Amino acid sequence: MNRREFLLSSVALATLAAVTPGALAQEKLTILGSVPNLGFPFFVHMLNQIKAEAEAQGVNIIESDGQNSAPKQTADIESAIVQKVNAIVISPLDVNALAPAIEQAIAAGVPVVTIDRRVDGVEGILAHVGADNVKGGEAEAQAVVDAFPNGAKLFHLQGQPGAGPAIDRNKGVHNVLDGMKDKYQIIFEQTGNFARDQGLAVTEAGLSANGKPDAIICANDDMALGAMEACAARGFSDVKIYGFDALPEAIVAVRDGKLAGTVEQFPGEQSRTAVKIAVAYAKDKTEPKEKLVLLTPIVIGKDNIDKAERIGEAK
Repeated sequence: MNRREFLLSSVALATLAAVTPGALAQEKLTILGSVPNLGFPFFVHMLNQIKAEAEAQGVNIIESDGQNSAPKQTADIESAIVQKVNAIVISPLDVNALAPAIEQAIAAGVPVVTIDRRVDGVEGILAHVGADNVKGGEAEAQAVVDAFPNGAKLFHLQGQPGAGPAIDRNKGVHNVLDGMKDKYQIIFEQTGNFARDQGLAVTEAGLSANGKPDAIICANDDMALGAMEACAARGFSDVKIYGFDALPEAIVAVRDGKLAGTVEQFPGEQSRTAVKIAVAYAKDKTEPKEKLVLLTPIVIGKDNIDKAERIGEAK
């Protein structure tokens, strides 16, 4: 071997030594974690759990805050496709408005796992992980029936129109109460859009128009906490108010007797399970054992407050 050949050989070996480890080692996967709106504590917790599980799985995470805007969440998905993410874990703001973007991701070969809010009618979604919100609504309504065996007058604060959980929880509540209208009368029913300020305003409007109810069923805790504030302002501390999501603030309110109950749907477990499914498929095409994973919600009251997923955050 002459000097020139030796030098070329040395350069080639040095280059191979520098490149081979990175080339042979599997590139670190990247997933998009997208939630509807970080203005809601529920979705802050959900995204935090997505991030925690991604870290545990050794993958990168791109965080997406939909900012309560379907176009914004759609744009985030489209950007993730361009960046060639390995998977998407998403709770869609509106199950209909986000369907085209999810279809686009699937067409681009990006596996999609939905959490909390299920998108029906889109072929190819890898899996959905959520709570059985119909059962959650039924459990919430049944808690009211159990608390008022002789009947009650009720307010019902519904969630955001178009959101899967709002639709299903509403269905669950009516599944239980519609067959007992002679005893359980919903005298006021209106959306509060899952927002605390609207829960407060809607409850105030209901109280002004209909007087004091025996109980208020709310599709999430933010509205329940707003309803609690509206009732407290009028001295109606004996109105039993039920929320949904088991937020730390709601858990404290249940503990202190200010809320009668809140429905636990285990969002942390939903998020972690979804990430595990997405990463397993992105790594080696491992198909999930179940395409539809639904956790069964439970009503948290004073007697079982230790069952709340976020009891450790209740101060």
